[in-house]
Amino acid sequence: MLALAGFPLGLDFVFLDPSPDAPAGALGRHIVSSYDDRAALAALADVSDVITYEFENVPGDAAAFLARARPVWPPPAALAAAQDRLEEKRLFDRLGVPTAAFEAVDSADGARAAARRLAGPGVLKTRRLGYDGKGQVRVRTADEAAAAFAALGGRSCLLEPVVPFSREVSVIAARSESGDVVVYPLVENVHEDGILRRSRAPAPGSVQEQAAGRARSILDGLDYVGVLAIEFFEVDGTLLANEMAPRVHNSAHWTIEGAETSQFENHLRAVTGMPLGSPAARGVSVMLNLIGDLPDVAEALRIPGAHLHLYGKTPRPGRKVGHITLRADDPAQLDSAERRLAAVL
Repeated sequence: MLALAGFPLGLDFVFLDPSPDAPAGALGRHIVSSYDDRAALAALADVSDVITYEFENVPGDAAAFLARARPVWPPPAALAAAQDRLEEKRLFDRLGVPTAAFEAVDSADGARAAARRLAGPGVLKTRRLGYDGKGQVRVRTADEAAAAFAALGGRSCLLEPVVPFSREVSVIAARSESGDVVVYPLVENVHEDGILRRSRAPAPGSVQEQAAGRARSILDGLDYVGVLAIEFFEVDGTLLANEMAPRVHNSAHWTIEGAETSQFENHLRAVTGMPLGSPAARGVSVMLNLIGDLPDVAEALRIPGAHLHLYGKTPRPGRKVGHITLRADDPAQLDSAERRLAAVL
């Protein structure tokens, strides 16, 4: 999707991905390599003017290695923070961005003690390699916390309370190297089993400026360049940061058709030094992920305002294989189209 947005801007792409059948391989030169192969990274740097990433499990050492030869955006420090849930929460604290309470856990006994102090339902999360609901277990008691620590492989974790949120929202923002910032309309998200299923924008409510302020604090604090996504829990009108993603984000795929400038185009504009484009919404949009299976394409495309994106991935349970965005001029039209799409899906 980055490449598709970049071709009209006159950009060419080289991809490094360990999968021989990576979908992006059809859109440019594809270096098939692990992310930590120094020879392959050097080859990537040799043919690149600027380097970016769209997957937060790229090793931080690889980004730092590349940054010695070429500009790497977003900055490797942002990647490192997002890869460690504890460091991410400490970053939010340092920059004045509210979060739920959290406590580091490094042993089964530590998990028991933390759960007793929490004195209520919580979520034990591994500090690293958690994505789409992986690496986290809900716990209610000290014994459950100890068992969960063992089930998660005895890895360093943090324990957080279960947050009684009214909804989950995300804000997507882009910052240029000169410090210009654009912020997209707030997005309301629905997750099931830890996987994003549905995003609607603009989200109703009055917390847009609150979200934009939180985003600017993080962008400026990290001297960030590129697109950043921050996921929040909304609790009684206050936004608590849950996690950030230093990359283009699933909850903003709607911007391809639903915004004046897509998140992908603005990410590329930022990292290549072009002026940022308007993030304004074009009407209202809802994005539905296609997970595990493909729809009836003809039936989906009969729905007014439907835009289908298939990723070229083999369907399997739990895998995102594409998305459909519905765009309409007003909420009533969008609701009608979504009801029709629900019948198709």
